[in-house]
Amino acid sequence: MRYAAGIDLGSTTTKAVILDEEGRIRGRGITNSRSNYDLACQVALTEALITTRFGLLAGALRASGMAEARATRLLSGLERLFRREQYRGALAVLRQVMRKILDRTGLAGTAGPHMERIVDTMDAEADSLFSEGASRKSDFFRDLAGSRYVALAEKASREGGAEFDLMNALYDKAILEVENTPMDAGGFHDLLGSALRDLGGVAPGEGPVLAAAVRTAADTELVQISSVGTGYGRARLPFPKERIRSEILCHGLGAHAMFPGTRTVLDIGGQDTKAIQIDAEGIVTSFQMNDRCAAGCGRYLGYIADEMSLGLHELGPLAQTSHRAVRISSTCTARWLVCASGSRSGRSARTSCWGSTARSSCGPCRCSRAPGASPTSSRSRAASRRTRPPWRRSRASSATPTARSR
Repeated sequence: MRYAAGIDLGSTTTKAVILDEEGRIRGRGITNSRSNYDLACQVALTEALITTRFGLLAGALRASGMAEARATRLLSGLERLFRREQYRGALAVLRQVMRKILDRTGLAGTAGPHMERIVDTMDAEADSLFSEGASRKSDFFRDLAGSRYVALAEKASREGGAEFDLMNALYDKAILEVENTPMDAGGFHDLLGSALRDLGGVAPGEGPVLAAAVRTAADTELVQISSVGTGYGRARLPFPKERIRSEILCHGLGAHAMFPGTRTVLDIGGQDTKAIQIDAEGIVTSFQMNDRCAAGCGRYLGYIADEMSLGLHELGPLAQTSHRAVRISSTCTARWLVCASGSRSGRSARTSCWGSTARSSCGPCRCSRAPGASPTSSRSRAASRRTRPPWRRSRASSATPTARSR
């Protein structure tokens, strides 16, 4: 199948879409943008190609004459088990990375057994996490694994296990490397094969039909013939310069293509919001942007969802039930929420406001930091420096003066 790829490399997430030669959307992918924009592009495109292959699988099942409802049920089961195997594969990488960190810092003997028990528990829970009808608050491994890991680390700490801050910082350190580990080229075939073997409820006559459809989806050659790139990090995209466009132009034309009567487009991005006016042909006539990083934008909404233990997709329906409007700050809300979360929870290793730790929490923040006092007192900063894990202490001396100057 010949396809065109579009990638939106945003400051918070990177999105990819696959279109066939008739302009129909065949696949979509999304991932965290990370600190490695090149890899984020690769991961998002890989995810879009995976969903494209599942679309090919659905087409092969329909072509076989299988009833639509039955084909949909089998396809749903396969995709669910495929995602379970992806999750378990990422857990295995997480375990390996954490072992290396603990070995390197001399903490394998004290924290290692607790880490192993936590990851073993998470692996055992994968079946229920991806069972039929199960609800998951996110499709990102960082979010899925992180929330459960933190809960298990808290439990282990209360029961006399390793110090919570130590276990939490271990995860924060390891997840960066896990996210920067792409799936290997043969991963789709292997994971889909495992999913097919574990799929239950397949009637005797359906087995050969399903296996043939899986082979068709896995073996179809996907050939990229065109591309377009946009987004905050578009200069890093591996596309010719003439195929790079601003997100304002792309969103205007995209909204027009999907909804021809559109004249106003609201783009709530990770760190800014754009209001775009377009004409009858989808050409941008004017636009406005907010002037404070993340104020009321995607990163802010993501932190609010985390603080309320909600999935991001639950915020909209919940907001519709409100009876009064609440004013929010127009400053960098992502940074404020990270600081506030740290001062409330006391989890300095995850939510501290020092130097590079705060920058990685806020992402590529574009706001100007006004000088002012740190949200944490000098006493709490000193206490946190004493309890910092070894792999963070080496950076504390250079990070602290920066934090104090703010």
